[in-house]
Amino acid sequence: MSDMHIQIDDRPTKPALLRGLQCRCPNCGQGKMFGKYLQVVNTCTQCDEELFHHRADDGPAYLTILLVAHIIGFAVHIMWVQLRPDPLVMATVLATGAVALSLWLLPRMKGMVVGIQWARRMHGFGQNG
Repeated sequence: MSDMHIQIDDRPTKPALLRGLQCRCPNCGQGKMFGKYLQVVNTCTQCDEELFHHRADDGPAYLTILLVAHIIGFAVHIMWVQLRPDPLVMATVLATGAVALSLWLLPRMKGMVVGIQWARRMHGFGQNG
C-alpha cells in the first residue's frame, strides 16, 4: 500500500467566514480586522496573525451590490403594491435605504472575503505554516 496522507483542515472555512462577517480576525475572532472603514490591519492585535496578504479587490463590492439590489427590489415591489406612496417619497426612502445598507454591508462582505482567503490559504496566507 502506498502512503496516504490525510490533510486535516486546520483552518475551517465556516468559522473564518463568520468571524469575517463580524469584522474580526479570522484566526482568533478577537482582534478587529479593520483599522479604518475598509483598511485591513497588517496584523491582528490579539494573535499577531498577518492579514496584509488579502486580495479582496472588487469581490466585496460585487456581493454588496448583489444583496442590496435584491433587498431594494423586493422593497420596491412591496412598497408599490401595498402602500402606493408618492414616487418622490418612495425614491427618497429607497435611495436612503440603499446607501445605508451598502455602507453597513461593505465592510462585512470584505471581512468575509478576507476570512475565506485566510481559511483557504490563498494569496500568501498559507506561507507561515
